[in-house]
Amino acid sequence: MTEETTRDKGMRGEAIARDWLLKRGYNVVCRNFNAYHGEIDIIADNETYIVFVEVKFRYKRASLGKYGRPGAAVNSFKRRHFVMAANAYMAKYRPKKRPRIDVIEIVADDVSAPGCVICEINHIENAFGRKG
Repeated sequence: MTEETTRDKGMRGEAIARDWLLKRGYNVVCRNFNAYHGEIDIIADNETYIVFVEVKFRYKRASLGKYGRPGAAVNSFKRRHFVMAANAYMAKYRPKKRPRIDVIEIVADDVSAPGCVICEINHIENAFGRKG
């Protein structure tokens, strides 16, 4: 069996986050929106907001102790570029809903096979602290 690549893990995390959002009544508008300054993993909306989602996926024992919570990887550099990418989307498509930036943290067991068990999903709404 071949080892899972970082890209494969990212795609798996995004699929889990997409399903999480759909089950909670969000409509997924776009995945992997690319702008000059970076990529937005998921763009979704609900009745009030257009939501720009950064997905962070970690294996529990393999990386949680070493790197901390998945959301901690969204540092000030990443935040700045994420906001610029969200602004590019807003300028291009001009959605009528208010923007919000969320982070979805996913922690799974150590199994890197496709059947890994999800231990925790933490949806951090308005993760960057901006008032919407």
